[in-house]
Amino acid sequence: MPQLLSLQISRARRVMINGRSVLTAIHKQAVNGPVPVNRLGLAGDEQADLSVHGGLDKAVYAYPTEHYPFWVQARQEADVSRIDDALPFGSMGENLSLQGLLEQEVWVGDVLRFAHCVLRITQPREPCYKFNAALGFSAAAKAMAQSGFCGFYLAVDQAGQLSPGESFELLAGPRQLGLPAMFKAKMLKHLR
Repeated sequence: MPQLLSLQISRARRVMINGRSVLTAIHKQAVNGPVPVNRLGLAGDEQADLSVHGGLDKAVYAYPTEHYPFWVQARQEADVSRIDDALPFGSMGENLSLQGLLEQEVWVGDVLRFAHCVLRITQPREPCYKFNAALGFSAAAKAMAQSGFCGFYLAVDQAGQLSPGESFELLAGPRQLGLPAMFKAKMLKHLR
């Protein structure tokens, strides 16, 4: 059964990216549960740019923990791991670090039913320059586009609470649009 290994939130803050002061909330930090979940996401979590993150359809961001070794290796190849070799859960900017549920196993409209909360998959995450900065190398967004290791956004169908370590059930939705196909279509601009 799939499991929520870690739960992360952050407040938006200003950081320097490419010589500019930029507002971001990508630097998520692990929290203990239970954490309240409402229609707009986890209590205490913020999104800096509501045109691309947050809102009802992108209230929560989930990422498969199985992809973390890929990013550790990518950072080593980019020679940035010596600066900071730690890559804790939340480093992808995700709220939910999930084990046992990969992008190719889900469809838009599938539901994750937790004991006290119900979330619905809405779309894949699209990487941006803030993702490059968070991982420490300029080709991180392109690596996400090529690998398909994007994670997915979730809408909150039933508000409640979440706790690290809890299991959840995947319930099939209409199964008309697979997440990998949707991600590939969105990523054509990064693959050119």
